[in-house]
Amino acid sequence: MTAPATPPVRTPDPRALDAAVAALTDEELASVVDLVAYPVRADGEPAVVVARHDGAVRLAADGTHDVLFGRDPVADTDPLAFLPYDAEIADPSPANHSNAYPDPGRRLLSFFADAGRSPDIAVVHTPRHFFPDTGGHPGEHGSLDVIQSRAPFVVSGAGVRPGGVVLDHARTVDVAPTLMHAAGVDVARHVDASGAPLDGVARTDLVTGGAGRFVIGLLWDGAHCSDLLHLATTGELPGVARLLASGVALAGGAVAEFPSVTLCNHTSLLTGVGPGRHGVLGNVYHDRDLGRRVVPNDETTWHRSAEWLRPGVATVFETLSAAQPGARTACINEAVDRGAAVSTMALIRASSELRGSGGLNAAMPPAESSAYLSNAEHLADDYFRWGTRVDDAGLTQVLGAWASVAEAPRLTWWSHVVTDAGHHAGGPRSTIARDSFRDADRRLQAFLDHLDRLGVTDDVTFLLTADHGFETADESVTGSWAPALDAALAPLSVPYRDEGPGFVYLGDA
Repeated sequence: MTAPATPPVRTPDPRALDAAVAALTDEELASVVDLVAYPVRADGEPAVVVARHDGAVRLAADGTHDVLFGRDPVADTDPLAFLPYDAEIADPSPANHSNAYPDPGRRLLSFFADAGRSPDIAVVHTPRHFFPDTGGHPGEHGSLDVIQSRAPFVVSGAGVRPGGVVLDHARTVDVAPTLMHAAGVDVARHVDASGAPLDGVARTDLVTGGAGRFVIGLLWDGAHCSDLLHLATTGELPGVARLLASGVALAGGAVAEFPSVTLCNHTSLLTGVGPGRHGVLGNVYHDRDLGRRVVPNDETTWHRSAEWLRPGVATVFETLSAAQPGARTACINEAVDRGAAVSTMALIRASSELRGSGGLNAAMPPAESSAYLSNAEHLADDYFRWGTRVDDAGLTQVLGAWASVAEAPRLTWWSHVVTDAGHHAGGPRSTIARDSFRDADRRLQAFLDHLDRLGVTDDVTFLLTADHGFETADESVTGSWAPALDAALAPLSVPYRDEGPGFVYLGDA
């Protein structure tokens, strides 16, 4: 196998870069700007600088931290920080000096490795930053920090030795190879089209390969890891508790790729590579080669996800089909569906009527009639209402895919939306967030009951995960870095784009 090619580093106008970084790291912006990162080269090798007003560090691919001045703003890299859960509750949405940033060099180097799509600067919001005017919510994610990056990682069923909650962690890029290993695919053959190994590794220590006839991946979008495990172990999520009874949960969850946002990490979960290789850098980014903004995370564009994958990247569905010709796969409510035999997004692509209605809106059941809804008052939130409809339709689709054992997919992937909606609406531990967990758990129980009736539950390996974590914003901590960036770059006559916001492209209008 060959190693991935050394990523290129763009060289923007150095005057503009210096001016922008100086403006963004001004102490006056410290309440809203946690970190500023940008790629460089050190001794010919790719590196990344992470800075704030009181210090800067250069990070290398080998994990080296070279402090440039002041204090290292990402010195604490502990993926198990704020555990046990009481420690997080005691210090929610912490400031930089008491926060942790797992694996910062590797994650940022991947993020900056796509010369056509990576920005020149990444601006990371503080956990408390509330920015509703530019797309923010009471509950937030996207950061490099540990809580926003911590997704659940639970394996259960066939080939898994029960162990309960253990003090360990994985990464979202480990999910694809672990699913393939569970399905009996030779992990050593997990490579992309160039022959380069995947970024993730199979958790062979947790799952015995090929032990079950079926593999089922469950993604609860935005599921806060520690609260999910807390609710499950205290009896409030019987479906997840049932998985835990015959499985293992990692207390440190799965560390998301940067940025810890939806489409970046959905793609990492289902390809086993980071954003610098799969090319889906975030929910919105600028593509220099196309000369336009790309918004893959939208109900009108989800079904086009495969268009943005970089050449040579394979999904788990393609990998399984190549390794086990004839193996049936199903991908429910998931954008990264390329190669799946049964796919929600394929239905949308095939139907001009569904595309014209903004996805599956015309075909989805009304939220008010949902049998899985904890509290109808939550439907006042438009995203929660839509998520309820999507997830009810998803349950119908997954039950259809599992109509009989003879038709059952070798690999099923089922994404849920309402958990993300609940956490955006109220932040972790809020009533609406916890009710979103309860709603998702009821759907899970309905599916597990169906598997019981088919008599196959013991022949299934399950993997429950998410794409990112969540923290609660402080509605008193508002503000924007845009005026400072404008003031710094206007005298240089350098245009820029700020997508997200937080992806700054210098010289691009």
